[in-house]
Amino acid sequence: MNNPIPARLAALRAAMQQHGVAAVLVPSADPHLSEYLPAHWAAREWLSGFTGSAGTLIVGRDQAGLWTDSRYFSQAEQQLAGTGISLMKLRVPHTPEHLDWLQQHLQEGDVLAVAGDSVAVTTRGQIERRLANAGATVRTDLDLPGAIWTDRPALPQAPVIEHEPAYACITPADKFARLRKAMYKLDASHHLVSSLDDIAWLTNLRGSDVECNPVFLAHLLVQADGRATLFVSRSKLNDALIAALAADGIGIADYASITSTLQELGHADRLLLDSGRVVSSIAAAIGSTVTRIEAANPSTAFKAVKSPAELDHIRDVMRRDGAALVRGFRRLEQRLAAGMTLTELDVDTLLYEERSAQPGYVGESFATIAGYQANGALPHYRATPESHSTLQAKGLLLVDSGGQYLGGTTDITRVLALGETTPEQRRDATLVMKGMIGLSRARFPKGASGPQLDALARAPLWASGMDYGHGTGHGVGYFLNVHEGPQSIRPPVVGAALVALEPGMITSIEPGLYKPGRHGIRHENLAVVVEADRTEFGEFYAFETLTLCPFDRRALEPGLLNPEERGWLDDYHAAVRAALSPLLEDADLEWLNRHCAPL
Repeated sequence: MNNPIPARLAALRAAMQQHGVAAVLVPSADPHLSEYLPAHWAAREWLSGFTGSAGTLIVGRDQAGLWTDSRYFSQAEQQLAGTGISLMKLRVPHTPEHLDWLQQHLQEGDVLAVAGDSVAVTTRGQIERRLANAGATVRTDLDLPGAIWTDRPALPQAPVIEHEPAYACITPADKFARLRKAMYKLDASHHLVSSLDDIAWLTNLRGSDVECNPVFLAHLLVQADGRATLFVSRSKLNDALIAALAADGIGIADYASITSTLQELGHADRLLLDSGRVVSSIAAAIGSTVTRIEAANPSTAFKAVKSPAELDHIRDVMRRDGAALVRGFRRLEQRLAAGMTLTELDVDTLLYEERSAQPGYVGESFATIAGYQANGALPHYRATPESHSTLQAKGLLLVDSGGQYLGGTTDITRVLALGETTPEQRRDATLVMKGMIGLSRARFPKGASGPQLDALARAPLWASGMDYGHGTGHGVGYFLNVHEGPQSIRPPVVGAALVALEPGMITSIEPGLYKPGRHGIRHENLAVVVEADRTEFGEFYAFETLTLCPFDRRALEPGLLNPEERGWLDDYHAAVRAALSPLLEDADLEWLNRHCAPL
């Protein structure tokens, strides 16, 4: 089959020449700056063939490059082969960042085009400042990829539903009242919200416009006087939902009318917006007489801290999700032992079957990553019918999966030993486990942030001259996006804001190690920040592990664990056994007991 990418690039370059454009920047973004995109806005994937969730494409007159991080290096190398697009490895010495590359390659008078509905206000400003040094300018009124994309998918039209009150825990009225208090402190008369997870959380509504993320396409304009307008396709809402929204002071307007509404604001209005989460084309509609108040969406911090009632639901979901995984892993192990032929695709099927049988299950929280042996070294690997591996009774299988439930969102990674393993594999898995235990056991003072804790998970690997190229932890939504801010556990970044970890925040703890062509290791639990102690030096916090599923100890080298680490692992498995035993029976219960036995 012919690769369609060169022809698409040629069509784009013809459009560039027609409009006097020297380069086109194509981010991985939509008008809501989502991490995962509806197909309508997957222009970067359509133009490059690269399917990873993170990447930036630049197409020049005679060169093209795609920038992505280490999670996707191997995948990008395969998918970009034969396209004429070079892989530009982020955070690798001697590889320029994409803005550096633009500054080096654009000349006086050159024009860079980037679609205004795919670039944040802050990002546009950064680009303009950098290109000014080269005498180049930016146009955001040209969507050249969209102009040549003749078979572009339509906007999704999935129905919007209410998050059942029994699970939602906090009413929209209470959430909007808290939001308006924050607006009052900032002296804002209006607040524009474009981020889909913030809108879903505030309104207690959910959708399915984005794969695996229960959100819907909308903008929200909140007024300090008690009114609000939800800009969403009317066809997605039933009459009962519209009436319920009206009772909370929320009116409905067409999705595309957000710009005309913003144009009506005047000199007396003071608009709060998060310039890192609003795109340039939307902000361009705001009149010059309107006072802009640029600050983070207050709701982003609000929803990051889960309420006690939400945490109760999440703990229940973790028990049911863990029991489903035990059943799935037991069936996988049994079939392999019986000599059945299984592939990485079967792992996905088994886990889906077990999770979907659980009450309150809605769908996957992301596409399952089941990577056998060398495929496990691709952090965001995804098996397909065209490309996958057959499992054998030896080596390691990395399984990263999660579910969306009415009562919470799960994300868990386990490394399974399918048979004989090598000393190198067991050592690597144990070093990563030591890092996971070190961070899971951490005590830290109030005000500490994720970047201050990140090294705890890396220290055992660093001691052996190894590391991993991704962050150690991300926030997780409540029946919302599996990746949620503002908190994260990652290496420090110069100039980046430090977000303090607060009680009620949920984070993943997921150190890893990847050896291309050999194997990959990642252990992952979700944990919630809890109050731990108060001393003469102040308040201290800790992590309560939420995820409940055994680690496969056959993949470990117990002799490399010190007594405290062995004690943590034994205590964790005792807690898993106590929580899951009532939900299991017969062969599943026997499997659980065997895998939760003390080291």
